[in-house]
This record gives sequence, C-alpha cells and structure tokens, in this order.
Amino acid sequence: MIIKLIMKSKFTTSLLGIVFISCLVCTNALGQTPSRSDWSTGKAAKWLKAGKWSNGCKIKVHKSADVQEFAYQYHKNKALWDKAFLFLKNTNLDTISPGKYPIDGENAFAVVSEGSTKAFEATKWEAHRKYLDIQYVIKGKEKMGKAPIAKATEIDPFSETKDIGFYTVPEGEATYHVAAPEAFLLFFPKDAHRPGVKIEGSDATKKVVIKIKVD
Repeated sequence: MIIKLIMKSKFTTSLLGIVFISCLVCTNALGQTPSRSDWSTGKAAKWLKAGKWSNGCKIKVHKSADVQEFAYQYHKNKALWDKAFLFLKNTNLDTISPGKYPIDGENAFAVVSEGSTKAFEATKWEAHRKYLDIQYVIKGKEKMGKAPIAKATEIDPFSETKDIGFYTVPEGEATYHVAAPEAFLLFFPKDAHRPGVKIEGSDATKKVVIKIKVD
C-alpha cells in the first residue's frame, strides 16, 4: 500500500511538472507576439542600427521614420517586409518600367511611376488603412509632408476599395522632408502624407511605392 502511494505521488509530481513546463512554453510563445510596448526608443534604435531588417538592401531609411513603429510593424509581418527589401535589393530600379509589380500577391506589391512634381497647392494630404507605404524616389527629388492622421480632417469619404482618403491638416501639425535616392520614407496608417511636392531644381521624379498590408 505504501509503495503504491509513493508511486502514485511520483507520477503526480511528474505530471504536474509536465503541465508546468507546458504552461511555460505557451507563455513564452504568447510573449513572442509582437507588441508596440516591446519596443522602447533605445531598443528600436539598436535594432535599426544592426541593419538585419534590410536583407542586404543598401538604401537607408529616412531620418523621419518612426523607428518604434517600424520595428513593431516589421516583426508583425516580417516575411512581407523581407520580400519588400529583397525586391529593392534585386531590382534594377534605374531601368524598371512604370507599372505594378507583385511581391506577395495583394499582400505586398510595388508601384513604379514617373512624372512631374507639382506645386504644393496642387497636391493633397492622403492616408491609407489597409496598407503602409515604403516610398522611395529613384531619380530626382521631391518634398513629402507627414502629419498624424489623428490631427487630420477628412474632406472626402474614405474609399475602402482604393484604400485612400484625402484630408486637411492644421498648420503646425505637419513636417516636410526631402525625398531623394539616398533613403526611403515610411508612412503607416497613423500617418497622413503629402507626396509629390515640387522642389526647386527638380521638375520630375521616378519613384517606387511598396505597399505592405497591415493587420
């Protein structure tokens, strides 16, 4: 009887141990789910500097980028980002023709365009909900505005089919940046942006916009 109790006790202890370990594994797996809170300013900056995210692409990220949001979105959809940067790395952007190029079906694709830049008044603030933008000017220069979508006012009903809305942004809420071949700019759904603004000395640009679907 005593032997049976001891054996039963050992079995119970072993079973509890297995359950405990399983719980730890599950907890760790859940803990690996990307969260914005995972990325402090310092941690995101260190990740960016390490450069593994680029997949060997030599184009730099523009200084205007929200590095914490970049780190969060990258780890949330790493496979799509990796394919996007491989596209930039392996494609001859100087000779590629304007058009739409699949990267991962409708989950990630590139749109190449060539055209004249416009006076500020002829451009509009826009934003997206389903996709984020990697915008890279291949040739020429243009100015791009950036502002929090939370501060913007919608001026036309948002088009779900085209994934675009147009807005006004109060003076003082926007920042403006020069987009040139040295770096790509990032615009997330939380960002209103105003691309294609003419810069003196650059009347036209060739650019690629890579769209990556967000959850």
